[in-house]
Amino acid sequence: MNIPTEIFWLVLLSIVVASIAWTVTQEEIFREPREYCEEKSKTCNSILQRKFFYVFTCEYCFSHWVTIFILILTGFRLLIDDWRGYILAFFALPWLANQWMSIYRRLRVGIKHENLQAKVVAEKLDDE
Repeated sequence: MNIPTEIFWLVLLSIVVASIAWTVTQEEIFREPREYCEEKSKTCNSILQRKFFYVFTCEYCFSHWVTIFILILTGFRLLIDDWRGYILAFFALPWLANQWMSIYRRLRVGIKHENLQAKVVAEKLDDE
């Protein structure tokens, strides 16, 4: 693959990793399993069990496991066409995915803030 194509795939796959990691660790649809995992991550006797369950509550941690799945599924390698390319991709994909998730989190906070401000203004107008 040439460099522009690799960059395209890196960006595209990082968005896929970010989407999956965010959905599992943050969105309402997975709230119940996530709450179960959060509880188990605090109460299991074994440190290995606690860490296993913690992975499903942390978008950063989970993004690495999603990356492994994506790399197996796609065979994507970054810059080098042997096992070293997999290692590079393993670190680059979740790093970029976590940048996307940080941007998304900031956007959501900004939108929530604006919605709350609009609600306050509407309530003030209703009171007048």
